[in-house]
Amino acid sequence: MTRFPGGKGSNQAVAASRLGASVAMVGQVGADAFGDELLGTLEAAGVETTGVRRVSAATGVALISVAADGQNAIVVAPGANLAWEEAAVAEAERAVAGCRLLVLNLEAPPPVIARAVRAAKRAGARVILNPAPHRSGDEACFGDVDLFVPNQVEAALFAGADPEAVTDWDEVGRRLRRLGPRTIILTLGGEGSLIVDQDGAHHVPSFPVSAVDTTAAGDAFVGGLAAALLEGLGLREAVRFANGCGAMAVTRAGAQPSLPSRDEVERLIAQGGGR
Repeated sequence: MTRFPGGKGSNQAVAASRLGASVAMVGQVGADAFGDELLGTLEAAGVETTGVRRVSAATGVALISVAADGQNAIVVAPGANLAWEEAAVAEAERAVAGCRLLVLNLEAPPPVIARAVRAAKRAGARVILNPAPHRSGDEACFGDVDLFVPNQVEAALFAGADPEAVTDWDEVGRRLRRLGPRTIILTLGGEGSLIVDQDGAHHVPSFPVSAVDTTAAGDAFVGGLAAALLEGLGLREAVRFANGCGAMAVTRAGAQPSLPSRDEVERLIAQGGGR
């Protein structure tokens, strides 16, 4: 057993910050040793943490088993992630109102996600939603989402399909667009990513690497996508950059320790592929 700092929102914040983006985190941790550790790793990565509240609930913990081929299964004890009071939600709304790009996942309660999304849109920000882990109850805010970024399992479940039976991911992407998001970016693991928008579907291949641990690969992708978009890259080039981030992350074990630096991603991309 080994222990690493993690959490989807924290991973995505660290990933984007390591790639050069200016990042502020909004969330909750417990008033415990794990909370101290997570705040410390965020700050060490250059992430602004004034929006992270300390609450009486325990800091969230994920137990991750990793198979020989690098695939993983995760059991989460959410703890502080679900212990939101009204005052905390109002603070989160105020915090996101000044951002250019809001990145969210589904490890906070649906009302928190919905109100943060709408506050960001009122302020003119772009919104990326990584709908993980899959759950029902958040669909009402999907129409305000600019970029909806699920993996294959999440995409199939939100589209009402059996993940093991899907043969046409383009169709899954089209179904997801009917839920409201403007653009779907479906991550396909070693097969790269699929962009589905009003212009149709476009596949962006990944980069060949040897997988050690897929933990946080999706978070590396989301952080890379956010950093690339903030720099003004077009969507396809931003997704290619994000593919490189995800590919680098699977070559190392753990969550945040696997998140790549800018130089590592650029070296991988310079070697070719991913188009």
